[in-house]
Amino acid sequence: MKKVKTPKTSEKKSRRSELIQTIGPVENLESYVKSDWWREIFNANYLRTDGDVVEDENITKTEIDLLLSILSPTKESKILDVCCGQGRHLLELAKRGFSDMVGLDRSHYLITRARAINKNERFKIAFKEGDARKLSFPVDTFDYVLILGNSFGYFESTQDDLKVLREIMRVLKPGGKLLIDLTDGSYMKQNFQSRSWEWIDKDYFVNRERSLSSNQERLISREVITNTRKGVVADQFYAERLYSADSIRDLLDESGFSKTEFHSELKVDSKRNQDLGMMEKRIIVTASAVKNWSKISILKKSVKQLVVVMGDPGKFDIVKPNNSFDDDDMYTINELKKALSKLPDYKFVFLDQHDTLVKDLIKSKDKTDLVFNLCDEGFNNDATKELHVPSLLEIFKMPYTGGTPQCLSYCFDKSLVRGVANEMDIPTPHAFFIKPDDTTFIELQIDFPVIVKPNFGDSSIGITQNSVCHTLGDLEKALLLVRKRVGYDKPILVEKYLTGQDISVGIIGNPPDSYFILPIIEEDYSELPPDLPKICGYEAKWQPDSPYFKITSIPANISEETERFLHASCIKLFNRLDCRDYARFDWRLDCNQTPRLLEVNPNPGWCWDGHLAKMANLAGISYGEMLDKIIKAAEERLKL
Repeated sequence: MKKVKTPKTSEKKSRRSELIQTIGPVENLESYVKSDWWREIFNANYLRTDGDVVEDENITKTEIDLLLSILSPTKESKILDVCCGQGRHLLELAKRGFSDMVGLDRSHYLITRARAINKNERFKIAFKEGDARKLSFPVDTFDYVLILGNSFGYFESTQDDLKVLREIMRVLKPGGKLLIDLTDGSYMKQNFQSRSWEWIDKDYFVNRERSLSSNQERLISREVITNTRKGVVADQFYAERLYSADSIRDLLDESGFSKTEFHSELKVDSKRNQDLGMMEKRIIVTASAVKNWSKISILKKSVKQLVVVMGDPGKFDIVKPNNSFDDDDMYTINELKKALSKLPDYKFVFLDQHDTLVKDLIKSKDKTDLVFNLCDEGFNNDATKELHVPSLLEIFKMPYTGGTPQCLSYCFDKSLVRGVANEMDIPTPHAFFIKPDDTTFIELQIDFPVIVKPNFGDSSIGITQNSVCHTLGDLEKALLLVRKRVGYDKPILVEKYLTGQDISVGIIGNPPDSYFILPIIEEDYSELPPDLPKICGYEAKWQPDSPYFKITSIPANISEETERFLHASCIKLFNRLDCRDYARFDWRLDCNQTPRLLEVNPNPGWCWDGHLAKMANLAGISYGEMLDKIIKAAEERLKL
């Protein structure tokens, strides 16, 4: 008899996968350090272990006092803090009246925290995620650039550190200054603690091991963080370069800086006063950007021509209630055109006649800067051919927005996305896959209720109130209805029906370099009659006379921990599935409040009242601005 794992077994497996597996004693710490360790380590645990220094307001104030005495900037100075972390230095400067400031960091967690504090305090600091080796700022922009809190020397190669300094030189104004606060490498080589053990607070303690790298240039560290009730929560390795005064001077000279000066040492007065590691004794160095203003040709700004590819209003469309575009669809298209017409940098040409699409694309190729691909209906309004449009654009070598053909193909297959997610330890609902004309589900051990979905489907086609099943009879009827709707030759997915919050996460941009996660929303089912299953299916999107049409989207009421998990998981999925420019991720919480992935939507619905637009609105982004951000994300990715 064919069997499947029961939900109980599945939940046990999920809990086991969350446990941290330590590797025990290690002879060579260096062999365990990832080249990009800095991508993941700066999270809540970092603020725990280093909180005695980086979360102490008095320490931050003392450091800012010293910085101001060295640089003497005016309140109007334009300042960039590279590797700004949670923004503590810029936030302190903002309290002192500085306003024209930008903070940049690679850690999504820390930047999110900085933005939240910035918003709460009503400051106007711009916090951006990005890589210090390729700064997304124009030449000659800043009066001062800061690298504080020993945030320099994380890369495996000094060539990467050199890239950072050269980028800083590029964005500094002539005469601008760089200030770096970094560990005294000469001191640390002789005085690092090879082993230490300290209490962080009453619940957490950390064990550390350290050793010099084989070339004596980096200090290798291992931290095992333990919670007294939960056990080990992290076992992590990292490496930081040990610059002496001479070696940092040489690197600054090589990157083009002049007038290098060393200032008073910085010693930390931690309340915990235990293992201060690399923060124990630091040197402060400044250098000047002695250079000429860049010669920038001032040209009349040209208006870019964008071709917008859309569904064909004159063709049959199986998704729509009457299999054709109606007045609401035409209103939606007009709202799009109205919003795009207000974007001053572009001129738009709309292509929606699929019989001549190939010919029209060829004709417009030489005078098109970018194709805005909004044809989520698919070529000839066939959802299975959504990937055909970017395939054509690839063949014609026309740059375009959104997902690649492979990405669209992957994400159209719900079962495939589930497999990718499970491989990445991202939870999904318990489910089984039914092939066309397969009747083996009768023999399966089914834990009701379940929900029946077409494995290949778009716009919730085939998902209605009848899709939620509580008995074997319900399941047989639901399977028949889905097959009638989408075809008897299509596979079907039967998932455990989850009753927790129904959540959507939106991303605009391209992780890891430049992206923005929109406010998370959840579906509000409070107006739905209690006898109806709480799902946002076909009736909610396409049938105005249905009770489901009363469903609204509201800001998600979730914990900070759940939000962090959703953000991190969506970024991983975005990159793994090769999404581009924008995407939406649908989740549902189970009875234990664990988020489980339902779908990944590259090129998600672009309409003025869709989920992406609702999320953007919560972020204070208008519909037109949302469309502009998607276009700008593609331009940045393509370097147009």
